[in-house]
Amino acid sequence: MTRGGRDKNRDESERRCIVTGESQPRGGLVRFVVGPDATVVPDVSGKLPGRGMYVSADRTAIEQAVKRRLFSRAAKMQVSAPDELADQVHDLLTRRVIDSLSMARKAGQAVAGYEKVRDWLQKGEGKVLIQAHDGSERGKTKLRAPEGHRSSYIGCLSSAEMGLAFGREHVIHAALAAGGLRTRVVEEAAKLARLRERDGGIPAEED
Repeated sequence: MTRGGRDKNRDESERRCIVTGESQPRGGLVRFVVGPDATVVPDVSGKLPGRGMYVSADRTAIEQAVKRRLFSRAAKMQVSAPDELADQVHDLLTRRVIDSLSMARKAGQAVAGYEKVRDWLQKGEGKVLIQAHDGSERGKTKLRAPEGHRSSYIGCLSSAEMGLAFGREHVIHAALAAGGLRTRVVEEAAKLARLRERDGGIPAEED
């Protein structure tokens, strides 16, 4: 499996990180393009027009790309990359993970609440366990992520962020069923966890 949450043998084209020089599936990278004003723009959806430049989904890598002016080298022209580019990527990915999880809920592929999640896990319907990083550790240990499934646990979101996805004030426990939206949520959450720079995906500033 790559650091972005995909199996490396997946039939997918690879791209090279302009910082590390490492090639990997696009699921482990953040795409950037140059906007009309010659400013570097994060493309977390991978759909913006223009020649893509890829950086590992890692805060340090993105900061190095800005500091060492590697975007200009990759674009073969002088471009401007804001110092807060890593923060921009973090905020865009956070919004995208929440929106993807909300889409899964509306499609019937995600549930929230301890009892519903436990029921899904016991029946084998729940393939991914999602728990808020600020939830009670004692309460979270009562549920176990499915075994034998790739990337079966997500722990990088706060209870308030999970609440936004489910239309509630706070959510501690959620689960994802099989389906295309599961892959999207897992991959994007893996990137977000890396950008949050700590095991489990908890932002350092929240100490």
